[in-house]
Order: sequence, then structure tokens, then C-alpha cells
Amino acid sequence: MLTETVQQMRRDYTLAALDEDTVHHNPFMQFAAWFREATDAGIDEPNAMTLATSTPDGIPSARIVLLKGADENGFTFYTNYTSQKSHDLLLNPCAALLFFWGELQRQVRISGRVEKCSREESEAYFRSRPAESRIGAIASAQSSVLQNRAVLEERFRELTEHYAGTDDIPMPDTWGGWRLIPASFEFWQGRASRLHDRLHFTLQDDGTWMIERLSP
Repeated sequence: MLTETVQQMRRDYTLAALDEDTVHHNPFMQFAAWFREATDAGIDEPNAMTLATSTPDGIPSARIVLLKGADENGFTFYTNYTSQKSHDLLLNPCAALLFFWGELQRQVRISGRVEKCSREESEAYFRSRPAESRIGAIASAQSSVLQNRAVLEERFRELTEHYAGTDDIPMPDTWGGWRLIPASFEFWQGRASRLHDRLHFTLQDDGTWMIERLSP
């Protein structure tokens, strides 16, 4: 029954085009331009991205995380270093990101190697977060099994009381940033009749980027 429903779902993409003459030849600049357009379009959390990781023996997993830094050094997000995603990245330091901005009929795929952010960089971002978010990072041993939600809420309550009246909430040793350093980008623009535009950027040994058009 569900199969019949999804098979009937159709949407033609006609908003824009993407070609080699107009795309920025630096993929970081092209991403920044598209990100600004997604922000200006009022898309809810345009920095939400799918992070795909894999165990050393090839078992994949994916989840949504939030982009918190982007420049030519890479794309940064923050998490618990004891989480499943961090466990994967420690053993297999390669990952992929996917941004989907449906309102603009666009997606961006990015893949490359990952590295931990410095503690100084992680602490700077940690201090910028609301107090409740900082306390939550201490309260939650991310991805570990919980007996029930009440255990987590009680831990959060205790920590909230402990840090009441102070903004000096320490960053846990088990929390921090990861940075993905891109080796490839793909910019996808939906087009009519499923003849989508796909421009793929591959990093060359001399630091330049090769651009190729892919079949949709």
C-alpha cells in the first residue's frame, strides 16, 4: 500500500539551471553562494546536513548534524567523542556530507577525510552555546544505553542546580569538533524531466579543482 503511494509521487524541477559557465570554479565559493541563497530563502536550518560514516569493515550509518563552521579549511560540526559517529570516524577517518535544500531544488554532496578540531577551537564554540546546551553536553553520554528518560532528566536537573548562578560550565573532555576536509564536491540542481544538472569537483594534486558534468 505504501509502495503504491510513493510510486505516484511526482514533482518536476524547473526553478533554475547550473552550468560550467556560471558556476564558481572554487567549490567553497560556490557552496557559500548557495548557502546564502538557502538562508535568504528562509529555509529552516539550512545548515542541517546528513553525515555519513562507515566502520572499517564497511557498515555505513547516517544521521543529521548541524554545520557550525565552513571555510577553505573544511566543514565543522560538534558532537560527543564517545558517540557512534565519533567511534566510526576514529577508526575510519573518512566521511561524506549531504545538504538538501528542497525549496531550491538543490543538493550538495561533499566527501573527504576528517580530523578533530583543536581543543581551543572546540572550547571557543562550546562557550558560545546557551547554558542549557552546555549542561546537556555534560549530562548525556551520547549513544550509550539509557534505562529510561527519567535518568537523563534527573542528571540534567542536578547539573542545572550545580551550575546555577555561574556561566563557568566546563567543556567535557569527551566533547568537541570534527572537521571534514573535502576532496570532492557535487552540486546538483533539479531540472525538468529528471535531466538534472550535476557538476562534480575533484581536488587535484596541485590544489586546483577539476570540474566534470555527470549524467543525471
